[in-house]
Amino acid sequence: MSTGIKKIVLAYSGGLDTSVILKWLAETYECPVVAFVADIGQGEELEPLEQKGLDTGAEKVIVEDLKENFVRDYVFPAFRANAAYEGQYLLGTSLARPLIAKRQVEVARTEGADALSHGATGKGNDQVRFELAYEALAPDMKIIAPWREWQMNSRQALMDYAKAHGIRVPASRKKPYSTDRNLLHVSYEGGILEDPWKAPPDDMFCLSASPIEAPDRPELVEISFENGDPVAVDGERLSPAELLSRFNMLGGRNGIGRIDLVENRFVGIKSRGVYETPGGTILRVAHMAMESITMDREVMHIRDSLIPKYAELIYYGFWFSPEMKVLQTMIDETQKTVSGAVRLELYKGNCRVLGRKSDMSLYRSDFATFESDEVYRHQDAEGFIRLNALRLKIQALMKDRKSA
Repeated sequence: MSTGIKKIVLAYSGGLDTSVILKWLAETYECPVVAFVADIGQGEELEPLEQKGLDTGAEKVIVEDLKENFVRDYVFPAFRANAAYEGQYLLGTSLARPLIAKRQVEVARTEGADALSHGATGKGNDQVRFELAYEALAPDMKIIAPWREWQMNSRQALMDYAKAHGIRVPASRKKPYSTDRNLLHVSYEGGILEDPWKAPPDDMFCLSASPIEAPDRPELVEISFENGDPVAVDGERLSPAELLSRFNMLGGRNGIGRIDLVENRFVGIKSRGVYETPGGTILRVAHMAMESITMDREVMHIRDSLIPKYAELIYYGFWFSPEMKVLQTMIDETQKTVSGAVRLELYKGNCRVLGRKSDMSLYRSDFATFESDEVYRHQDAEGFIRLNALRLKIQALMKDRKSA
C-alpha cells in the first residue's frame, strides 16, 4: 500500500506493544522503520534491545544514554516544585515522555524520516504526552498511532500477534500487567492490577524491599542542596543521575517509595497504578525540609498554590507549553535561597527528617524561643490580633443587631 511516508522513527522500548508495533509498521507502511531507544535508567532491559529490534524488522536501532539529561533537565526541575499529581504520583512516566519525544524528533531529522510513532494506547495519557510534544517540536511530521489504527484491541491480541510472528515479548498470561521503568520509578498497571480491591503481588516489585522485610535498624543520610537541587550525599558530590541512583538504592533497601493509587487520566478514565519511587520519595521529603528554613512564607504559599496546576501540566503532556515555561521560571526564582543540608532517617518504609541547616536560613532561634528574649515584644501581638479580628467582630455585631 502506498502511504507517501518515506521513513518512520518509532519510540521503542522492546516491550509487548512496541515490539508488535515495529513489525506492524514495517508491514503496513512498507517503508524503513528506525527504532529509537532512550536509555533513561531501564537497566538490564536495554541489553538485548538492539538485536531484538533488528530481528523484529527495524532498519536501524539507535540507543542513546539520556540518564543525566533526564534527571538534570526534567526530574530536578519538577522536584524544585515539589510536584505530585493528585498529591501522590511523582510523575515518573510523565517526566520521561517529553525527553523521549524531543530526542526522537531530533533523530528523525538526522535520519531523514518524515513520520513519528509511539506505542501508547488510545485510552491512556502517553498518547497525549508524545503527540503534544511532536506537535510542539515537529508540526511538519506525520504522527502514526497504531493503537488508533489497527483492529487489535487488547494485549492478549498483541500476544497472539507476537506469537504468530515469532516476536519475543516479556508479557505473559501469568503476569499480564504493563510496566514502565526509568531512573525515577517503576510503574505497574493493567492486567491483574485492574481490580482496585486486590493487593499487588509481592513478587512484582523490583526496586524496593517490602517494608516488613527491610532492615531492623534505621539508616541515617545527609543530603546537600544548592539552589533547590540535591548535589551531594553524606558530603560526596555526585552527578544528577548518580545521585538519584544512590537514593534509589538507599530507599529501596529500606522499603521506601511504594504507592498504590487510583488516578484520573487526562482522557477521563480512572486508572489503578502501582509505583515504586524510592529515591524520588526521599528527595522530595528532603527538599521540602530544606525549603522550610530557607523560603519566605508568602513566596512558599504562592508557589504551593500552583503545584496542582504545575503537576497537572506535566501529567497531561504540556511540558513544552508557554504556560509551563512561565511556571518553571517562577519556581526556579523561588529556589535561589534553597541551599544547605538535611539529615534524614530511613526505616522500614518511612523517611523522617532529623535536622536541617543552611547559611541562608530564615529560622532565628532568638526570635522563635519560648525562653526569655530581647527581640520580640509580646505586647505587640495584641494590636496584631485586634486588627485581624476586626472584620470578624463586625460580622458578629451585624448578626447580633439583626437578631435583636
